[in-house]
Amino acid sequence: MRFGILGGTFNPIHFGHLRAAEEVSDKINLDRVIFVPSGNPPLKTSDLMDSSHRYEMTGISIDSNANFVISDLEMRQGEKSYAINTIERLSGIYPDDELFFILGIDAFLDIPNWWKSDALTEMIDFVVVTREGFDLADIMKSPYIDAKGSNRYESDNNNKNGCYFLSPVCNLKSGRRVIPVQVTALNISSTEIRRLIKVGKSIKYLLPEVVEQYISENNLYR
Repeated sequence: MRFGILGGTFNPIHFGHLRAAEEVSDKINLDRVIFVPSGNPPLKTSDLMDSSHRYEMTGISIDSNANFVISDLEMRQGEKSYAINTIERLSGIYPDDELFFILGIDAFLDIPNWWKSDALTEMIDFVVVTREGFDLADIMKSPYIDAKGSNRYESDNNNKNGCYFLSPVCNLKSGRRVIPVQVTALNISSTEIRRLIKVGKSIKYLLPEVVEQYISENNLYR
């Protein structure tokens, strides 16, 4: 099976996260997208909600999508939630499946600053999605990209709908792949949602109604 791994603080999760996951799943033919709320992120901020609330909000937001699942892997770990540890553990859980690490182009370009980044780029293929203010061509700015493999195309005829899928693929110097995916631009941020809540403004239509209700009932981000 083909699994996409989407990690993040999800503080809170919103339609930008969900729509990107849906489009990636559809465009590269994933069987499941695994949402992994961070437990103890390396760059923890003062307004980071407790992981139990973030896990619950993520869970209820994806409940109606059979292709979306949630993992409490990082929540159950006491140490910092480093990406390489999460990918290593998920690879052990799904040894016979194909895994893809989904992240925005801004995060992909920041990988050189991550813990054990060299090893991470050797462990898994990446799906890099568009972000406002970035162009997919910016992928080539990463020091991990093998420029000689930047114009290669790969085909996948195992699409569940019988369609023939063709996607541009970049090579990493490690031999792993980077698959760029253009997604619908939804200018929604968790930071702005938290700000609106603090000043008593509406957050309707920025995130699922069940998440909005959960935030209100539990008096979060006030």
